[in-house]
Amino acid sequence: MNAVVFGSSGGVGRALVDALLTRGVYRTVFGVSRSGDAPAGATGLKADALNESAVEAAAQEAASAGDVTLCMVAIGRLHEGKSLQPEKSYRHQSRDGFERIFAANTIAPALIAKHMLGRMPRSGRWVFAPLSARVGSIGDNRLGGWHAYRATKAALNMLVRNYAIECGRTNKKSICIGLHPGTVETGLSEPFQANVPDGQLFSPAQSAGHLLDVVDALTPDDSGKLFDWAGKLIQP
Repeated sequence: MNAVVFGSSGGVGRALVDALLTRGVYRTVFGVSRSGDAPAGATGLKADALNESAVEAAAQEAASAGDVTLCMVAIGRLHEGKSLQPEKSYRHQSRDGFERIFAANTIAPALIAKHMLGRMPRSGRWVFAPLSARVGSIGDNRLGGWHAYRATKAALNMLVRNYAIECGRTNKKSICIGLHPGTVETGLSEPFQANVPDGQLFSPAQSAGHLLDVVDALTPDDSGKLFDWAGKLIQP
């Protein structure tokens, strides 16, 4: 059985590949990124997640090497310099901002799902797990703001639920879930790390380890849900 990590050039994505290699459960670990680079021991595949033909080619290459029983998506965007920052008010919303955030956080995982889910085994346990965020929970939202980012993650959570229902019809052991990695010491969280309580800022390696522990403990009854790094259920 093999594993695929989309977004393997990012902090969490690369750490996930490293952790999978260290655990030694999978025969081949594929790392998919725009550069095609992957940690030593992994097989690198080149694909921009918003280029559908490239995603399809990467999915086909990974599946042709054997059963893919784990596919993780570590792709996302929260900010990009001064031109793209989380909105503090509805007055700060822009079409450009929404389009850029939705492209990375919702459309890219959806395209990956389109070309990976049908290539996962038709029987037996497998896991499809894009990284989501607690701020995508509608019921947990107490602060407001960050409109585009929250909306994209809420939309991703809905997609995961949809995929779980659809895939469960043909494979009762399939698992589609969203994972919240916590606040990780990467470029995505860097501008906001000063507000993180002591002990709650994880290194990429710590987060990856936690996430894989959660994945290992999942059952088909968990499919369609969102879990945090500690395995705790996050309300929709």
